Formats: sequence, C-alpha cells, structure tokens
Amino acid sequence: MLECFCKFADILTDNKHLQEEQMEPTYPILEFDNCREAVIEPLCANPEINVPEKAVLCFFNDVINTLVEDGQASILFSCKSEMGQHPVYEIEWAGQRMLLFQPGMGAPFAAAFLEEVIAHGCRKFIVCGGCGVLDREIALGHVIVPTGAIRDEGTSYHYLPPGQEAAPTNSALLAIENTLKDMEVEYLKTKTWTTDGVFRETRAKVNRRLAEGCLTVEMEAAALFAVAQFRGVELGQVLYAGDDLSGDLWDSRNWTKYSSGREKLFRIAVGACVRL
Repeated sequence: MLECFCKFADILTDNKHLQEEQMEPTYPILEFDNCREAVIEPLCANPEINVPEKAVLCFFNDVINTLVEDGQASILFSCKSEMGQHPVYEIEWAGQRMLLFQPGMGAPFAAAFLEEVIAHGCRKFIVCGGCGVLDREIALGHVIVPTGAIRDEGTSYHYLPPGQEAAPTNSALLAIENTLKDMEVEYLKTKTWTTDGVFRETRAKVNRRLAEGCLTVEMEAAALFAVAQFRGVELGQVLYAGDDLSGDLWDSRNWTKYSSGREKLFRIAVGACVRL
C-alpha cells in the first residue's frame, strides 16, 4: 500500500513539473534567428549613385545645417520614412569623400537608417553624439569613447544572440583614439548603457549599470554596434558628456546648447573616419 502511494506521489510530482514547463513564459526578444534573409531587406543600392565607402553619423542637426549653409555639404541621396525625407549628404575632408547624415533618435530608427546606407555600399562608419553621465565628476563636454554598450534596448537582439553587451570594431576604436591623441584631446574610455526607456532610467537601474562599469547612458550605441557586426562593416562611436543622472534630481546642464563641444566632436569623428 505504501509503495502504491509513493508511486502515485511521484506521478503527481512529474505531472506538476510537466505543467510548469508547459506554462513557462516565452520572451520573443530572446528568439534570435540567424537567418541572413529577412522578409523586408534594406533598399538595394542605386547604380547611378557613386557612394563613398566612409560615413559620419552625426546626431547634431545644428552642425550639419551649418555645413550645408556654408556649402560644405550637398545632398547625395535621401532615405524615406513616414516622417519625410532623410537626406544623406556628401562632404570632402582631408581630400576624402564621405557621407554625412543624422541617424535619428533611438535604436530602431538609427539602425534602420544605417542599414539603408550600408545597402548603398558604405562600409566604414564613425558616430558622434551626446550622452548622459552617471558620475557627476565627468564634466560637461568631456569626450567619451565607448568600449562596449550594455544592451538594454530591443533592436540589437534582432542582430546578435542574446547577451549583455555589443562592442565597436577594433579598427574604428583605434582610429578614434589615435585621432584624439593627435588632437591632444583628453578622453575617457568606458562602457555605455543603451536604453529605449528615456523616462524609465530609475535609480536602481542607474546603480546597476554603474556596478557593471557604465559611466554614460544613451539610446543607440548597442544597436549600431550590433548592426555593424551583423553586416561586417567598421563602426565606432565618440560621445560628449551631457546631462547628469547621478544625483537625486536630473540636471540637464543645458547640454544641448553646448555648440562648441558639438562642433569639436564632429571634427574628431571626421578625423577618425579619414583614418579608417
């Protein structure tokens, strides 16, 4: 009798484990598919457009507008979305032709825009933009070189298997550092925290990212690094320290009005792109 009871208990336990396995939730963001072919592919290159192999992704529209007004940048082609036309400019720097464009805000948009430019034949990229700091000792305008990005966004998971970080390519990182050294610009190398939730940067998350080695936060780096790795192109990023998230209250530090720092960072990015 006791033996029968034990067998019955074992059956109940096995059924319970089976039910728990069947009820275990799935997370679509972790369902990485390494198939190279997608239902929608980036636009094919237009054979009538002679596209240079290098490009600077500049998040600063004010810098780009100044170049256009001064006749230093002209539209080569445009990408399209429901928000309208997104011009891709051609510039010449140190005798080299390269593309220049504003990649938009947020990981999905920036990744899609990068994909289209890659499809047109561009292969080497340097990105310049701003970031929030998680340490108040990092002064406004200080130059930051991301060595990796914590993947707290969604886009990178469609390009790389689930993991904590994405990284720039070695050659792009070296080009940025050599340019900064030649220009005698002090800089800080660190991991950055890429997040989709600009209004969900809680104190607990900030502390966790600090513990993981991040000193900055932004919205695109991890996705751009992931796209570059998936497509086999060169890409690195340089940032400047903007708003401060280290205190109990957010401090904007008027970082979007730091025009001299934005132009300086653009010149660093272009110089690094020339080196690639």
